[in-house]
Amino acid sequence: MKQQLFKKTRLATSLSLVLSASTLAPVYAAEAEDTENAANENMEVIAVTGIRGSLVKSMDVKKSSDGIVDAISAEDIGKMPDSNLAESMQRIPGVSIDRQNGEGSRVSVRGFGADRNLVLLNGRQMPVTTGSRSFDFANIASESISGVEIRKTSVASSPTGGIGATIDVLTHRPFNTPGLKATFGAKAVDDTSTDKGSITPELSGLYSNTFADDKFGISISASYQERESGNQQAQVGTGWRSFPGSADNTTDWGGVQKDNQVNRPGDDDIYSVPQTTIYRFEEQQRTRTNGQLVLQYSPVDSLVATLDYTYMRNDIDTQYNDVSAWFTFAPSENTWTDGPVSSPLVYSENYDSPQDLSMAAGDYGVRNESGSLGLNLDWQVSDNLNLTLDMHKSDAENKPNHIYGSSNTLSTAGFIRTSAATDFSKDLPALAVGNGNNIKPSDMRVTGSVFGNSRNKSEIDQYQLDGEYLFEHSGSIDFGIALTDVNNHSQAVNVQRNDWGGVGQEGDFEDEWFPADTIHDKFDASKGNFADADGDFDLLDTIFFWDFDAVRGRAEELYTAAGYVGAGDCGTDFCPSTQYAMDVDRYTEEESTSAYIQYNFESEFGDMPYDIHVGLRYEKTDVTSTSAVASYDGADWIADTEIALVATGDQVFQTQTGDYDYYLPNVNFNIEVVEDVMLRAAYSETIGRPDYTSIQGGTVVGTLANRAGGSGTTGNPSLLPLESTNYDLSAEWYYSQTSYMSVGYFRKDTVNGIDNVKVESDIYNIANPTDGAKYDAAVAAVGTDAGNIRQWIFDNYPNDPFVDVANGIISGNSAEDNTLLFDLDTPANSKDKTTIDGWEFAIQHFFGESGLGVIGNYTLVDAGDSYNNYLLEDQAVETNISDTANLIAIYDNYGFQARVAYNWRDEFLSSRGQGTGANPQYTEAYSQVDFNVSYDIESLEGLTVFFEGLNITNEYTRVHGRANQQVLNLTQTGARYSLGARYTF
Repeated sequence: MKQQLFKKTRLATSLSLVLSASTLAPVYAAEAEDTENAANENMEVIAVTGIRGSLVKSMDVKKSSDGIVDAISAEDIGKMPDSNLAESMQRIPGVSIDRQNGEGSRVSVRGFGADRNLVLLNGRQMPVTTGSRSFDFANIASESISGVEIRKTSVASSPTGGIGATIDVLTHRPFNTPGLKATFGAKAVDDTSTDKGSITPELSGLYSNTFADDKFGISISASYQERESGNQQAQVGTGWRSFPGSADNTTDWGGVQKDNQVNRPGDDDIYSVPQTTIYRFEEQQRTRTNGQLVLQYSPVDSLVATLDYTYMRNDIDTQYNDVSAWFTFAPSENTWTDGPVSSPLVYSENYDSPQDLSMAAGDYGVRNESGSLGLNLDWQVSDNLNLTLDMHKSDAENKPNHIYGSSNTLSTAGFIRTSAATDFSKDLPALAVGNGNNIKPSDMRVTGSVFGNSRNKSEIDQYQLDGEYLFEHSGSIDFGIALTDVNNHSQAVNVQRNDWGGVGQEGDFEDEWFPADTIHDKFDASKGNFADADGDFDLLDTIFFWDFDAVRGRAEELYTAAGYVGAGDCGTDFCPSTQYAMDVDRYTEEESTSAYIQYNFESEFGDMPYDIHVGLRYEKTDVTSTSAVASYDGADWIADTEIALVATGDQVFQTQTGDYDYYLPNVNFNIEVVEDVMLRAAYSETIGRPDYTSIQGGTVVGTLANRAGGSGTTGNPSLLPLESTNYDLSAEWYYSQTSYMSVGYFRKDTVNGIDNVKVESDIYNIANPTDGAKYDAAVAAVGTDAGNIRQWIFDNYPNDPFVDVANGIISGNSAEDNTLLFDLDTPANSKDKTTIDGWEFAIQHFFGESGLGVIGNYTLVDAGDSYNNYLLEDQAVETNISDTANLIAIYDNYGFQARVAYNWRDEFLSSRGQGTGANPQYTEAYSQVDFNVSYDIESLEGLTVFFEGLNITNEYTRVHGRANQQVLNLTQTGARYSLGARYTF
């Protein structure tokens, strides 16, 4: 695979003259042995540094490309514009990012989500462990990156998978910058989002050199980064339950009664009710280690061999505490918005007997680790023929990295809650709990817990042979074949205690283990004050940040019976297990064979140079998925809102297959109508493969159901990829050596989107303890309140073998109870056709030799069919599509560089499902301001000091459901600042 090199175009030649006459960073020219060689040289012949130099190199890549391409170039060796690649890419027109804990993680292009964009490393497909096809840019440091190319139109040589774009991350190669080059950097990072963390270090270095008349080269780069961060979240647990207006608490669990409501939804409306309200406070420690070794050897001028190894590791440890009130769907008194999609402004429940005020905690860690070994042979066989053989073996693994597993929750509760109400009228949901602020450490009891271990491993073996043949007078052809084998192995095992009704006694734990703190002073978002409801509401402002280690240890001692051997590796149920054969084990292999041919022709219409590229790519893919999943033979009603499945200890094995093949044509036409004005047109057909989770076989159900039934997912290896027919037009005017403006139109006609079909299944034929004779008799006697129903059954059936009064368990009885039904999310291809089109506008302008510049871009996307919030069913609508904009002010002169960037992304549909089923999630509009300032120390050439800031206005993110009031998550992080120095020679 060949990297896109910086070519000596008219733009580059002019730039070298401009920069040599200015006070910008120095320009170095690579001296050729003779004039003829210099004319033919296609290597990087000049090196420009700094913000302005980086932008001009990127502009030259864009202008000289054979399609619509945007690029990011390093400002200097070992220095990308941002420390996070995703943060850099969001400055590109049409590119937006998703953030995890305040850091750029995944990239969307032209409205297509991360799964619809293909990320390559030096032209190679990289493994991922997220279950999706999206690459997590949080795992890779930017210091060894020389550039990123975002190809928005397809050519035949591009691997398939990128409908939005193909993103190629290019790392440093010693032959690209011959001679000795080295850089070392250090910075101190202050993340204001953490309450417990401190200033953390980041170190990086790169050494590159060529020897023996540039026949041998070596490049070594490494980086080490620590970061301590935190966040505050407000959540509505598993989500919102939606109903037609005619449904009430007598027909549907979760439905609201017709009386005691203000502005209740009408029969022709729909409405939604919340499952929970949660406040969560999280601390996170991240250690990222990256390294790369590159060896290059050119025994003769016609052959270059490159051997490289890339290593990435990202260790993440997380601790959290939360407080929550789960609504039991007892008769409620609510105030509603107007229909047809109605939401509670205030949702309120009162209880006949005290309910739990839950406070959970967790302490867990994961390691994301990947390695890639590659070999590339570039052989100029003759003046007309070039062959490139590239092969790599890469793997990535996400695995537990903590004694308590890759995830866990240990729950405690005080059973003191007399009522619960939430005001949803503002951004932050305001939770009021009757008697909640009177809770004491001595009230707390341990309830349920889950200690989970999951590991996901992906391996890729890829072989690519590419060729180029130049005809004497009639253009050239590109051709190639590739074999790609992707193996994904996912395993998960949970050790779960279903004691959600509580174990032990109040006072089992030391009071000092439960320090009290406040809640609402930790949030900046506005919250409601229950002005829309009558009554007195006591806003909950008390939480115990309790000691996870101390409580877990004591609970393990107190609540593990003598002689009992638990499922965890520690011998109890208070730790995780590594016996993955107990639970979910899935293996998927995806084998792809491809071949392509492309004809390239350059000529002129009068004085207008043009080039055309016509190609065809063939792709064949075979999928095999083998799964082993847990099976169940019983169900226990253990608490008001929880029904626990009883596992058999056995597994169900299954193998499923799928296959497909495609012929994918493409045409790219580029013409320079007048000097420095380019017009481009492109047509292509592309595919976007289903995510890896969707093509996994086997059925996995949640171990906890409720009175509405159970839920689960099942994969479909026979899924076909999303097909897209693409049309692109672009006009670009490079009106000065450092400035340009462009406008582009794109249209994508898609088919074969994926619907998540709800299939009702009695998969295990389990008796449902909340759907039978005893349950019906209890409802007739005491109504629909779950606590009252359970108590009536305990009082009236104390000797029933399926009723355990002492432990508060009501088990299903197949002789009298109906079967527990599961709603299984099953992915299936939709035949609906969707057209997505949009416009991209961009300008880059520098004001003469002042050093001042500005960049602005705006992408307008029409998603075609939008999600209809009124329909209570899944809809085949593409997610993550939104408008985006950037505005960046730049100064680069006299050794001083500064950049202030404003990034905005409009609201978008981020998911078509919640934990409650086919209910949408919308991520609200978000903007962020970042800056970067650096200064080159004149007294020590090569030394630069810098200061950076991210999210300096402390913005927060918010996700809602069918209406703005249906908040699902509000996450507040904070600003992050870095102070550092870099020395380059």
